Amino acid sequence: MNWNSPAEFFAMGGYGFYVWGSFGVTTLALLIEPLLIGKRQSEAVKSLQRELSAKERSQ
Repeated sequence: MNWNSPAEFFAMGGYGFYVWGSFGVTTLALLIEPLLIGKRQSEAVKSLQRELSAKERSQ
C-alpha cells in the first residue's frame, strides 16, 4: 500500500482501530504475563514452605 500521509498510515485504510487495537492488546498481554507468572510462582513457593513447616511441626 502507498500512504500519502502519517494519518493515512495510522488509519490503515479504515482498519486502523482494529490493527492498532490488536497491537495494543498484544503488547499489554506480553507485558502483564511475566508479572502474573512471577506472582503465581511466589505464591506456590510460599504455599510449599507452609506445607513443609507444618509437616516438620507435626513430626
